Amino acid sequence: MTLTLYHYLIVAALLFCMGMYGIITSKNAVRVLMSMELALAGVSINFVAFSNYITPAALTGQIFTIFIMTVSAAEAGVGLAIIFNVYKNFKTVDMDKIDLMKW
Repeated sequence: MTLTLYHYLIVAALLFCMGMYGIITSKNAVRVLMSMELALAGVSINFVAFSNYITPAALTGQIFTIFIMTVSAAEAGVGLAIIFNVYKNFKTVDMDKIDLMKW
């Protein structure tokens, strides 16, 4: 059995939907960051799959995926730094309890 574009799109859509569900329903800030990474993984699979099936000689999808991985690594680093500072100030990472903005 060979894998077609349809199979890759189903997996990518499932990953993206699980990531969006985690972002919307989670109250934990670390879980929201992990859900964002999951959604970006689904997007990356889409880029690589379309690149492989439409223009196999060009590596445009793979280049976009490397760019997405770089940006998501930077986002995770900055996000974790923010979460550490929030935890230091509020002693929680529950996003419902962090509603006080300091001026």
